Amino acid sequence: MINVEIERTDEGKVKGFTMSGHAHFAKRGQDIVCAGASAVSFGTLNAIMALTNVKPHITQGEKGGYLRCELPAIEDARADENVQLLLEAMLVSLQTIEKDYGKYIRIVDKNRR
Repeated sequence: MINVEIERTDEGKVKGFTMSGHAHFAKRGQDIVCAGASAVSFGTLNAIMALTNVKPHITQGEKGGYLRCELPAIEDARADENVQLLLEAMLVSLQTIEKDYGKYIRIVDKNRR
């Protein structure tokens, strides 16, 4: 199972997330749950870096199955707002996958307001 943990500040802003595990929906190369979750998360990180110039701290597992993102302090209010919008959009996309494939992906949104 893929486990996604969203971490938030006391104000409800996303400050980081961890994605770990494997869906085991299908054999490697055909696992649409894993491919979808990976595309959504990596696409979001690429969008954050390309569109806001914010550089999250990213850690990946060597064999896959692990992605950790920690956001730096963002001084620019507009950039911070855009980063939050992109991360909330990522969460909506992952929740859509979870709705249809909940046996293979679980999302925990900590400190959700």
